[in-house]
Amino acid sequence: MARDRRHFTLSGIGKARPFVAKTSGSSKHPSDVNHREAHAQALLSALDHLPHITENNLPGVYLSIEGRPHEVMVTKSLNASGLTLLKVEKLPGGPSEATVFASEMGLQKLRKKIEDFGGELPVNEDGSFKPPKNADLVQSIGAISEAGLRALWRSPISRFPTDSGKVAWEVWLDRAGSAGFIAGALEYGVSVGTDRLEFPEDVVVIAVATAIELAAAVRNIGQVRALATPTRTADDFDAMPIDEQHQWVDDLVGRTTFTANPDPNFITLLDRGVSRAHPLIQPALAAADRHAAEPAWDVNDTVGHGTQLAGLALFGDLSAALQTTLSINVMHRLESSKIMPDAGHNPHHLLGTVTRRGIDAVEVSAERRRTFCLASTTEDDTPHDGAPTSWSSEIDQLASGASGLQTRQRLILVSAGNSDQNAFNGTSYLTVSDDPNNELESPAQAWNAISVGAYTEKVTLPPGEPGSCVAPLGDLSPSSRTASWQSYWPLKPEIVYEGGNWFIHGAPPPMKHPALAPLTTDHQYPQRAFTTCGETSAATALASRDITRLWADYPDLWPETIRAIFVSSARWTNQMLSHVPQQPSKTDLGILFRRYGYGVPDMERARRSASNALTLIVEDTIQPYKKSATKNAEHIHNELKLFELPWPVAELRRLGAANVKLRISLSTFMSPNPSEPARGSKYRYASHNLRFKLNRPNEKVKAFIQRISKVAEQSDEPTVDENDGWQFGQNRRDVGSLQIDQLTCAASDLARRNLIAVHPVAGWWKAKNIPDPENHVARFALVVEIDAGTLNAELYAEVQTVIDNMAAAIVAV
Repeated sequence: MARDRRHFTLSGIGKARPFVAKTSGSSKHPSDVNHREAHAQALLSALDHLPHITENNLPGVYLSIEGRPHEVMVTKSLNASGLTLLKVEKLPGGPSEATVFASEMGLQKLRKKIEDFGGELPVNEDGSFKPPKNADLVQSIGAISEAGLRALWRSPISRFPTDSGKVAWEVWLDRAGSAGFIAGALEYGVSVGTDRLEFPEDVVVIAVATAIELAAAVRNIGQVRALATPTRTADDFDAMPIDEQHQWVDDLVGRTTFTANPDPNFITLLDRGVSRAHPLIQPALAAADRHAAEPAWDVNDTVGHGTQLAGLALFGDLSAALQTTLSINVMHRLESSKIMPDAGHNPHHLLGTVTRRGIDAVEVSAERRRTFCLASTTEDDTPHDGAPTSWSSEIDQLASGASGLQTRQRLILVSAGNSDQNAFNGTSYLTVSDDPNNELESPAQAWNAISVGAYTEKVTLPPGEPGSCVAPLGDLSPSSRTASWQSYWPLKPEIVYEGGNWFIHGAPPPMKHPALAPLTTDHQYPQRAFTTCGETSAATALASRDITRLWADYPDLWPETIRAIFVSSARWTNQMLSHVPQQPSKTDLGILFRRYGYGVPDMERARRSASNALTLIVEDTIQPYKKSATKNAEHIHNELKLFELPWPVAELRRLGAANVKLRISLSTFMSPNPSEPARGSKYRYASHNLRFKLNRPNEKVKAFIQRISKVAEQSDEPTVDENDGWQFGQNRRDVGSLQIDQLTCAASDLARRNLIAVHPVAGWWKAKNIPDPENHVARFALVVEIDAGTLNAELYAEVQTVIDNMAAAIVAV
């Protein structure tokens, strides 16, 4: 539906003020007959000059209602019947002024009240006149106009932005309608950050826009209750006197419930230990849940890094948690396994060994669902160009269950590593970030781990501080390393999370600032309560928190499955997409994958199955290879798994030519053999490699299987991408142990494409020196998402009916 793009009135920043109706300069009170009628007519004329709500497809109109000098404005009637009173203030030396949002109905009722006031006076039984209707309200109104941004401003007016460029705004949204503003703001050039402060009636976000852009969004979308200068940043809390810090901690502790759960999920921090002295950490970290890779090591945190990760893993960025008034429920718990000594460092050749010992130390203590958070990397393996190292190979073994005292699959997140500030010389920071010398550090290239890079929404320096931020809102954090490779090896990093920003003032290099990093817990409590933690360490802790909460919602799913759902929910921000053409080719997307992976995960998307969007999940096993009948020959492919999914055929056909999006993710944990790449067999580092295929419209099962069998027996080398509609393409998709791709097509075409196959290609289990390939079985998770966008569709309901019928049939058998 087309929107009217006329700008919201910009009172006080250069735009002409709209029609304003004021009463005459006479001292007569508007209750006098002539002046009453004139006053009413002037106010009605003002309403006539407001934007037409229906014709312009507006949600309503913001009103600035000015009172009469030396009189009290009656505001009770301005907060009822389609009118929402947002603000009342007494102007210095003048009348009061109210800011009101009026819906179409509210505007009609206000008009009716004014008309009744100016009409004939009601008569008493004795023939005397009654006071005018609605006199208290209308008599107190001196003028009505369309409100400007300043009318919504809550901060001191001296801090209202006067620059013509993009600046940060604190936007207070109606809680019920906040999602609508956030979804639609970008159409008007307004970038909204993901951080939220939630209050009983409001959701507070940070938006970056020019005043003109924000005004257009406010006018056309509505839902804005107030504007302000951005509130307390991490810098404010970090710089507070300790007594004041303790007060904020006490308030948050009082609002936090560490929910009792007999089988909670745990985040296991593989780091420098964690301090339990902090009251925000102690309830979630039992004394017995602190371990060390070396029994002689102290389990306390003497450096601070582990305790910083702990605060982020529990609460996210504390800047948001401290400032909301709502209660907070923490469902998961923490474990700590110290894998770095307090002094010195681990020898390079023992990095994998120490990591394994750290994991073994926690696993022998209890049986739990764990998310392992490893925010430590090494530069000693650089450059590796994506090839496996001893540490990354051990991470792959641990994730697959091939290593460790216990044979189990493990969910592991690894930081991408941090850039060198001194490498930034004043050129575009992305030029430095994309340099091959800034490649991800080992072990972030591990196939089975989720590698976490950093992006940022921290773009506001404290008022009056000189300098400018290096990265724009929604782009790569300057601290984040990127992939130096484009083929052969897996897409890394898979995701990005908030890692803070740098700023520059004068000559390079750029500098860090507490206001540009997430706020977290300090290991020196009670001497210090807060500190900041940024870069890819913070990003990895924040990602660990989200994926753990997702797993807690679906505790029976495998780690492979949770990895697929989580990563598949990620999307590139619009700032990221600004670096490629509007209709990017598969080649164009390469720069996005190397910097941001699949983008920023969206927990709402990861959890949802709605009427117009659904997610289907398959967990299964496959025996990839079997012995060849030919003596001394390499083993051959054994089986493929074919799934006829419960497609919403009727609903897709009803949608016809309307476009829908299909996104498929395939996740497996392979067992590594790092000797194969050393021999030149790059595609046999993995024990097994799996691929997925979707049938073409009207392609029957037999023809579909024949096509797959032909492809599966081809060379290990990647082929030229087919023009098959997949957005990412097989050369970008068919690498690593997690493959994701999406296509957009007509709903009626997708209705005829309900067959998905999972099949093996080469892996080292296929080698002829493996004596028993039939005994090697691999688990995999297949996640299929259909999204009809804004279309009115009932995809979920139809599929649920099919699944219920299938379940009933199974029970009957």
